[in-house]
Amino acid sequence: MSDLAPPSTTQSLLGPDDPPPVSVVNEGGRGDCLLLCDHASHAVPRALGGLGLGPVDLARHIAGDIGASSVARHLSARFDAPVVLAGFSRLVIDCNRSLDDPTSIPLISETTVIPGNRAVSAEERKHRADACFEPYHRRVRGFLDGFSARGVVPLILSIHSFTPVFKGVARPWHFGILWNRDPRVPKPLIAGLAKIPGVVVGDNEPYSGQDEYGYTIMHHGARRGVPHVLIEVRDDLIRNEEGVARWAGILGDALAPILADPALRRVERF
Repeated sequence: MSDLAPPSTTQSLLGPDDPPPVSVVNEGGRGDCLLLCDHASHAVPRALGGLGLGPVDLARHIAGDIGASSVARHLSARFDAPVVLAGFSRLVIDCNRSLDDPTSIPLISETTVIPGNRAVSAEERKHRADACFEPYHRRVRGFLDGFSARGVVPLILSIHSFTPVFKGVARPWHFGILWNRDPRVPKPLIAGLAKIPGVVVGDNEPYSGQDEYGYTIMHHGARRGVPHVLIEVRDDLIRNEEGVARWAGILGDALAPILADPALRRVERF
């Protein structure tokens, strides 16, 4: 079955030259974890005219998480796990925000105004959600339903990246581990990363999962009671293949014993 919404809701936004709204790497992976990348893409549907931004702005972190999809792919290969990747920029609609969140379709990102997001009508919001947001989350639900049908409790790893400087403030962390109530993955992951010489890890930095930041892990992880975590990697570390290999390798080493722990494989709500 196609992951696209019915044509009546998508034809006005997505055209034949646009990428798909969701893609999957290693779909048949046998690992018992699911990797997600909400901000994998910088793409904007052609019908939106780049949202009034030029190519320089659309290549920036405001449009997508630089290096995150590469880290997710690296972890996918290591743990033989599927990766679900959002197909469009968070500036079109943010797959990691609830649809009623004011930042779901942002008017401003960092200090950059997004002209194409001014005065977005309720109808256009629905078109963007139907075309870009819903297909991604349907695909995530499909994988999780598949795990459940096989009697497997997976770990959800949501992979993001963050800028080394935000509004003039330097961020010292190499990794940020975001979580709210379920400590099963984040606590041992923070401890494992903190043991590595030279690695600085932030507990709910540079954002806080305890503010319920992260629609994806809240909606797909916490509600189902499956272990989950949102992992942020500083993007200046993962802008080339060597950086991705190094820092995804460090992250993978810290994740390996957690993924191998059978005690985590249970449904539990906190």
